Amino acid sequence: MKKIFALLALAMLVPATNLFAQVSVDNIEATEEPIVFDNNMKQGDVALNIDSDAKRRAERLILRQERNTVDFTANLHGSLTAFSKSWQAAGDNTITVLANLNFLHTYKQGRFTLTNTAAAKFGYNNTKIDLNGEQKGVWFKNVDEISLSSSPQWALVKNWSYGANVKFRTQFARGYEARGDKQLGNQRVSNFMTPGYLDASLGFTYILPSETFPLKVNLAPIAMSATYRIDHKTAKDYGVAAPFRQKYEGGLSIQLDFDRTWGKNGWLRYRTTAYSFYGWITDISSKNKFVSTQLDDGSWSEYQHVVPTLRWENTIDIKATKYISTQIYVQFYYNKAEYQKLQVQSMLSVGLTYTFKNK
Repeated sequence: MKKIFALLALAMLVPATNLFAQVSVDNIEATEEPIVFDNNMKQGDVALNIDSDAKRRAERLILRQERNTVDFTANLHGSLTAFSKSWQAAGDNTITVLANLNFLHTYKQGRFTLTNTAAAKFGYNNTKIDLNGEQKGVWFKNVDEISLSSSPQWALVKNWSYGANVKFRTQFARGYEARGDKQLGNQRVSNFMTPGYLDASLGFTYILPSETFPLKVNLAPIAMSATYRIDHKTAKDYGVAAPFRQKYEGGLSIQLDFDRTWGKNGWLRYRTTAYSFYGWITDISSKNKFVSTQLDDGSWSEYQHVVPTLRWENTIDIKATKYISTQIYVQFYYNKAEYQKLQVQSMLSVGLTYTFKNK
């Protein structure tokens, strides 16, 4: 019994006893090691490259602007006239549309200058005509021309240069002598490349050193004038009789050019070009080349005097506003192979205009 009480007293003393433990930590000496970061990015002066590229692009742009001069003009002129059926006086409804495009590009580098021009004119009229006793409105062209030219020149001495001039002219559509010829099936008088003209020359150019009178004179002792007639169904042969389709003449030529603008905003501009060709070789491809022609029987005509070809164009542009202008155009043309008399064309038109110049 005493043993049991002794065990119970020992069991009650064990939870109330505090337990203690002692742990010892040894001293650890740590070594310092340098930290190295890896840098795999490539080094370069990016800002310097960007500045250099932009500078080069700017220099090239300035150089192009200095070397290239561009002048572009587009005109759209027209008129409309309408009458009611109850109108007491006689009158026909008419519509007139005329479009003009003119492009001039000049490239200059050192002693070399290249001048390219392109011009296009096309005008249509619509009016009533009598067709087999019936009044009918028909469209017919009254203005039609394509003109291209190129002139490379090299400076020789002050105000003088030498080089070549090449010019080409023809029209877009078929042409008839009267308004109702197309509807009645009558013969046409012109077509694309009928006629077509190609003028080429080698010579000297003089530019007058005056801003108030900018005149340019081209003198070409060696020149060629070609006339093409591709459509043999036309009523006129333009000096190229069938079965031939072209004729080449040799001689000399002279051309005068004047282009000046007045006013702060260029409200007035006058352009004129006068071209004359005098030939002493009537047909380069023929047997007898000098101022004679082959007759139907195969013989050759006697010596003939060659009359110069003359073409003088005058254009006056008057700007009322930036986009509205009036244009006056007058042309004198003489070509004995086509017509014995002087041909004159004149137009006065008002309409929309757009002009672009890089200088």
